Parts: sequence; C-alpha cells; structure tokens
Amino acid sequence: MSTAVLAEDLRRVGLAAGLAAVGFTSVEPFTEARAAIDDRRAAGLDGGMQFTFRNPARSTEPERILAGARSLVVGAWRYDVAAPASPPGEPSGRVAAYARVDHYADLRQALAVVADHLEAVGHRTRVVADDNALADRAAALRAGIGWQGKNTNILLPGRGSWFVLGAVVTSADLPPATQPVVDGCGPCTRCLTGCPTDAIIAPGVLDARRCLAWLVQAPGEIPREHRVAMGDRLYGCDDCQEVCPPNRWLGHEVEPHMGPGGSRAWVPVLDLLDATDDEVMATAGRWYVPRRDPRFLRRNALVVLGNVGDRADPRVAAVVERYVRSDDDLLAAHAVWAARRLGLDQLVALAPAGPAVDAERNALAP
Repeated sequence: MSTAVLAEDLRRVGLAAGLAAVGFTSVEPFTEARAAIDDRRAAGLDGGMQFTFRNPARSTEPERILAGARSLVVGAWRYDVAAPASPPGEPSGRVAAYARVDHYADLRQALAVVADHLEAVGHRTRVVADDNALADRAAALRAGIGWQGKNTNILLPGRGSWFVLGAVVTSADLPPATQPVVDGCGPCTRCLTGCPTDAIIAPGVLDARRCLAWLVQAPGEIPREHRVAMGDRLYGCDDCQEVCPPNRWLGHEVEPHMGPGGSRAWVPVLDLLDATDDEVMATAGRWYVPRRDPRFLRRNALVVLGNVGDRADPRVAAVVERYVRSDDDLLAAHAVWAARRLGLDQLVALAPAGPAVDAERNALAP
C-alpha cells in the first residue's frame, strides 16, 4: 500500500469515527513553538501553567513519544457549545463548553480507531490527547488542520475553533501537509478587545497571569483585580471564542456524534459550598484542580457567589458567614471579599486573623 493511499484510508477512517478533520505531518521538532514557549516563560507569561510549559523539549519533539516515530496523524473533535440559561432562583457558576462533557474521551476513542487501522497494517502507534507530551496546536497547525487565531486557538476553515485536538504518533511514513492553512483572522481584533481581563496582550500572545481560564485552575488566590471580571465563571472561560466572528457565524451547529452537553453548563454554587470533599470532586470530574484539592473549587465558588449572589437570601448570608469564619485562610479571605462585594460588611470582623484575611481586610472594597 502506498503512503498516499494509506493516508487517504486513515482520513476516511478518522472522519467515519467522528473526527471533524484529519491531517498529517512529520515528527520534526516544532522549533517555532519551542521558541515561543521559551520566550513566554522568560517573560513570566506562563503564570505557573504546566501543560506544554512543563517540559518544552519533550512537548515540541514528537520523536520522544514513540521510538522510531515518523509521522503524526492529527485529529480535531468538534464539541457542542449550546447551553441553557442560568437556572433561575439560585446562584450558579458557569462551566466552559469544552469542560461540560469529557470530549477528550471521545477524541481518544476516535484516534484509537485510526491507531488500530495503522497497527493492522504493521505500524506502531501511540495516541496523545490532552497530554503534556505534545504541543497539540503546533501539530495541528503544521498538519494543515487550521490556522492559529489571534486568541491562540486553532480555527478550522469554515468551522471555527470549538474543537479539541489530539494525534496518533506512528512509525508509518505518511505524506505531510505541504501548504499551511491561510490565516483567516485578517484585521479582526475582537478577541483582544473582548477578553474580560485583557489577557491577550498581542496577536497570538496570551498572558496566563490574566487569563480567567487559567486562573480558576491555578493554585493560590484569585487575583483581586480579576475577581469582578470573573463574574459567574466557575471553571473555564469562552469569551475569546464567543466573540470570534467565524464562531458567531456558525451559531450553535452540532454534528451527528454530539450528545447533549448543556446540562452540565451550570453548577449551583451554594450546593457546592455545602458539599463534602468527595461530593465536590465528583462534581469536578475530569477538571484540572490543583493538587486535586476541593478547596480551590470552593475558592472559585466564593468569588462567583460574591458576583451573582443575593445578599437578601438567608442561605447566601449563612454560607458566606460560615466561610468567613473558616480556619482555612485562603477560603476565609475569599469569603471576606464576597461579603464585602455583597454588602455584608458586618461579617468581615468574624474572620480569624491570617495573612490572606488580613490583606483582604486592608484592601479597598471590591
């Protein structure tokens, strides 16, 4: 079988398995991506983010993933972005579209079908998706899947950026894409101006220290200057994709493989703040939670509550008071912020002394 015929077979198999696009590239190092990662780290723009920043030499050199690797088969999986309105009558936290359902499980399953086809004709494979081992956007860009938008996401021509990406690393020698996808952003800068914290500091350059999608996953405090902008976001942020014209033109189209994902779009934050550790982590499911510690989701929920809660609701006041009194300095400090944000200033004096609480007391009102 010729490599061109094998590639077309793999494309057909991948699309039949639910992938929205399939492309091919070599395993040569992603030198431009490595330089960009090094530059971002040197400037502190990574904000402590791990992922491909953890080990850039590994994540930008696909040959390290599989001995004898020759090619990457890159796939994109479309996810549903439609969601119901916030549940009435209770403060709820919004979940970003990519995190409502385990789309990466679906992506891995589809890529596994491609890998099985390769192995059936004698090639070795490894599937990588949502994995620190591969800079997936660089792979998608070079495989001709799409172009990199100014918001750093990969956009597929005519289909926008609502995709998760992954690849099959293989010993097969497949014909790589020869032409990059033409940049479709043009002069548009809506993602830069639409970011609620101005985290996109230049086209294609993200300051993770300001990005809400990262801050809700990072350890430590939510920076005070970004808490109001966080609004009702409990996990993730879709703003730079929602304002992107290609995504807006597409609306909320779904593909045949999609199941309903909107039911997980909202989490009642009072319930989360009342839940046990095990119950909180059951809600978190596959999310990135620092050290798998539920206190960080409670931290997020307290900020959301401060932004969307009703001070006249007795349950809201009771939950805020309970957390203000917490012996966890991080949670007590965020509860103090929420109390002041809601106009429940009488609760602030109830907080036990601690570095974060003391700093919060001394800060200007939200």
